[in-house]
Amino acid sequence: MALPRHLAFSQSDSGDYWPGFVDALATLLLVIVFLLAVFTAGQFALSQALTGRDEQLTALNAQLATLAEELNLAQSENQTLSLRVDGLESQNAALSGQNDALSSQLSGLQEGLAAAQATLSEEETLNEEAQATIALLNNQMAALRQELARLNETLNASEAREAELEAEVVNLGQRLNAALASEVARLARYRSEFFGRLLEILGDRSGVRVVGDRFVFETDVLFGSGSATLSDSGRGSLDPIADAIVQLTSEIPADIDWVLRVDGHTDPVPPGPSLPFASNWELSTARSLSVIEYLIDRGVPPRRLLAAGFGDNYPIAEGRSAEANARNRRIELKLTDR
Repeated sequence: MALPRHLAFSQSDSGDYWPGFVDALATLLLVIVFLLAVFTAGQFALSQALTGRDEQLTALNAQLATLAEELNLAQSENQTLSLRVDGLESQNAALSGQNDALSSQLSGLQEGLAAAQATLSEEETLNEEAQATIALLNNQMAALRQELARLNETLNASEAREAELEAEVVNLGQRLNAALASEVARLARYRSEFFGRLLEILGDRSGVRVVGDRFVFETDVLFGSGSATLSDSGRGSLDPIADAIVQLTSEIPADIDWVLRVDGHTDPVPPGPSLPFASNWELSTARSLSVIEYLIDRGVPPRRLLAAGFGDNYPIAEGRSAEANARNRRIELKLTDR
């Protein structure tokens, strides 16, 4: 029996479009699986990066705790020595008082003995009682002299010990200051060599200058207006810097804990609504991170880099002219300790 025309048309139409629907669903499923794979890989890479940073933070906290313990130990030893010095000074004062009292007694006895000897010398004969008195006074004087000598020895020993303790305190402070000065001097020597090398590399290149102990790049050399993406010329300007840092990493001894700090600065003009940055803080930080990421790509160890964004809070040029704004938009490189 023949089917109605509208039923026959429906079956024919379903047979034509069904494979297309299946292909579309299969394609959509493949896209979803691909997106899930990309998301999973991104999450894994992010977790690896966070784990590395946590390990670095743990190592830094351990070093900080060790330095704090050494400082607390030095302060404790200093306090103990100070207490011992105060005790010896008190004992010294007490012994000095006893010495003065005995000296006064000895002077009195000497005066009495002198008077007795003068009286006895006037008499032609001395009776036994007077001789016994003289002998007793002589014995007392000898005992007092021995006691005075003992107290003098104790006093000298206390003064010598006090001098030794003061010398130990001074020596400890000198050793600590010498150790700190030595580390600072070693880092300063490598910083001077590093900056000298960069000056030779950069020469008289415009947009780059030295301010104090840091190199300053005007961001117009590295980035486009309102952008945190390095330009091709900006990458070219950073290439010799990255090579110098890589070479410096192999030259500085491992016991010097140094970092290259990359500071981002902007002018006071806020980002426009068309830019993806809510404030100059975000823009300066994003530019600093862009420089660090490029240096890492060029082979600089990440643990030797530090990013900082300062917004427009630290201008180096007064006013809001175009020239002042251009100078304040900058990236600063500073070699320092961590």
